[in-house]
Amino acid sequence: MTSIEHAVCSYFQRMAQIRSTGGATSETSYYSALENLLNELGETLDPHVICNGQLRNQGAGHPDFGLYSKRQCSKGAPKSGQGEIPERGVIEVKPLTDQSWQTAKGEQATKYYDLYRLVLITNYREFRLIGEDGNGQPVVRELFSLANDESAFWSMAAHPQKSASERGTHLGEFLCRVMMNAAPLTRPQDIAWFLSSYAREAQATLAEKDGATLAPLRSALELALGIKFEGEEGEHFFRSTLIQTLFYGIFSAWAVWAKGNSDDIFDWRSAGYIMTVPMIRSLFEEIARPSRLEPLGLMDVLDHTGDALNRIDSATFFNSFDSGEAVQHFYEPFLEAFDPQLRKKMGVWYTPHEIVQYMVERVDSVLRTELGITDGLADENVYVLDPCCGTGAFILEVLRKIEKTLRAKGDDALIGQDVQEAARKRVFGFEIMSAPFVIAHWQVGNLLARLGAPIDPSKGERPAIFLTNALTGWESASGTKESIPLFPELEHERDHAEHVKRDVPVLVVLGNPPYNAYAGTSPEEEAGLVEPYKDGLIKQWKIKKFNLDELYVRFFRIAERRIAQTGRGIVSYISNYSWTSEPSFVVMRQHLLQSFDKFWIENLHGDRNKTEYAPDGTTSETVFAMKGFSPGIRQGIVVGLAVKSGKTSQTKIVRYRDDIDAGRANVRRQQLLESLKAEAFDDQYKIANPQLWNRLSFRPRDVDNNYLAWPKLPDIGEVEPLNGLMEKRGGAMIDIDQSALEARMQIYFDSSVDWVTLQLTAPELSKDASGHNAEKARNLALLSGTYDESQLGVCRF
Repeated sequence: MTSIEHAVCSYFQRMAQIRSTGGATSETSYYSALENLLNELGETLDPHVICNGQLRNQGAGHPDFGLYSKRQCSKGAPKSGQGEIPERGVIEVKPLTDQSWQTAKGEQATKYYDLYRLVLITNYREFRLIGEDGNGQPVVRELFSLANDESAFWSMAAHPQKSASERGTHLGEFLCRVMMNAAPLTRPQDIAWFLSSYAREAQATLAEKDGATLAPLRSALELALGIKFEGEEGEHFFRSTLIQTLFYGIFSAWAVWAKGNSDDIFDWRSAGYIMTVPMIRSLFEEIARPSRLEPLGLMDVLDHTGDALNRIDSATFFNSFDSGEAVQHFYEPFLEAFDPQLRKKMGVWYTPHEIVQYMVERVDSVLRTELGITDGLADENVYVLDPCCGTGAFILEVLRKIEKTLRAKGDDALIGQDVQEAARKRVFGFEIMSAPFVIAHWQVGNLLARLGAPIDPSKGERPAIFLTNALTGWESASGTKESIPLFPELEHERDHAEHVKRDVPVLVVLGNPPYNAYAGTSPEEEAGLVEPYKDGLIKQWKIKKFNLDELYVRFFRIAERRIAQTGRGIVSYISNYSWTSEPSFVVMRQHLLQSFDKFWIENLHGDRNKTEYAPDGTTSETVFAMKGFSPGIRQGIVVGLAVKSGKTSQTKIVRYRDDIDAGRANVRRQQLLESLKAEAFDDQYKIANPQLWNRLSFRPRDVDNNYLAWPKLPDIGEVEPLNGLMEKRGGAMIDIDQSALEARMQIYFDSSVDWVTLQLTAPELSKDASGHNAEKARNLALLSGTYDESQLGVCRF
């Protein structure tokens, strides 16, 4: 049960409990149940929202409740100058028997609206939010009904857990939106919150419906994306894909509309006409058809989504967006709020700009120094692929680098067209999730428009970013390719992506591949990618326990294979650092050493399982952490770059550095970027020495030559077991203190020490055991000789 469902369950339980006393009034006795529900939900919001009962009369009567933002309150007292008007509106409550629509039209509701501008009308089972329309007139902004009458409500309250499971998400999301309604819709994170709230409600609605309505679309998407929506995870991914397509389709259409129609009202039903990505337009139109939406129960929630978009202050929003702040504060918070399970599974983490810039600059430099390509990424023969492009951060930075290089050459008049051509023909991106796919297209379109070379969809122009599973479709399928007759745009998307995978001589592969294991949608081709990295692990390397299922390993295999086909090239990933030294990845390292000539690796730390400290004593947080935005993935990571020169006699060199050591993530990212200015760049690294004895580790180790002469633990383990030191005298004849052992044995061989004294001073030597008479044994020892120091053995470890 989610936190929202728990709050709603408690509401039903409290309502039933109050009723069961037999002494409840029809309205006021139930106030506590509603107040508790609103306050519990308000705790989940940012800022928190507080429900306060029985407001004093300010000229419009006494509202039953007021909804205050936590920003209005300060340490038990009203914040100075904040006034007494509840920021999130007031609530008028009526008995369960009343009709909420009649109350909404009443004189009291009108008075409240005139003063507070936001009024929630409820009879405990129905909720109507009264707000203003575009002309400042009162209108029902959104409504929700739990039950049609009092009897139906009490039937639900009699089964609180079942009712909360069935209706809790819908009621909870509605009330959360009510409490956020007065929040100014200018910040990208606020807009993302509203979209994710409606999206969660839509997903919950979709989960309740028969999937037969969407079966043809499901089959088409499986063919287009090269995946199978199998099992619970596959079904979840399919539904999430549809909801993301709907909501980001509408959002992207609004973004296009808002820049040229600020005086009109946006109609989400026209979104398909506004979209600029043909495949998404086709997918959106298929999902958004009334014949599909009405049976699925999604029309109302999309209407409310359109209303929320119409409340955005677009001028303020686009000022933020154009400064590059909106996207980084948009998609990740949206997916975290909408579908945290999928976000974790797919490894969706925003890559900080400093890291993206560093990696692109390094790729550009190595293209020039190692492959002799003078213009680096700007060379028209350099084909670049980000196989997991997300919202397009690496693609945008590559295009910016191309622009910068061309500008430095003085080609100003043609820069826009040259960058546009690169975006359409040689800088490629693959993405499997529809929402970031939409944003990536949108961002590239904005960049090109700024350069005076906008994409023209009417001419068939589009950025070379494709919705596809990057881990399948690289091998030519046997037999005839299956067509997608009802969805030609999906078929074209698949075919264009496969052309890149099979035919384009990709020279650079870079990006931030997902780290987490996720096999819910993986066909055989994808699952088989890591098999070469397992070959010989058990037989040759004696490694019987290993885990190579993390997605980033598959992306390494794709990149290695693609560059091998081209004959030379570069791979640059930021990834989990496990592949650089852990035993399970030894065969993977063996493959990489065979495929590439030189490596540069930066350890950026951040492993939550190993508390790491910077020189100043602060904990080394993940380099992905963005203060006030994202905690980032908490795994140890490295930035790795590998180059294949194409020369047969190239010496293998692995460079590794661990000097990016600040505790705070933002400082460490800046250190990484500043390191680009080093004149002797390679001097910042140590040289690793991958050898059989260290399982081809890419991490440098200072090892004395004598150490290598020692037997290895596995070798020792293969020797027949020995009893070791088995003197069976309670340790009396063994000691780590040589002088103590000498004193004890001297007493034992001293004939002047009688037996009773020996029992007191060396009890272990005077104890009988099975078949051993201690006193008799000592008498025989005294007859055979005296203490001989030369018989004392010393073993040093």
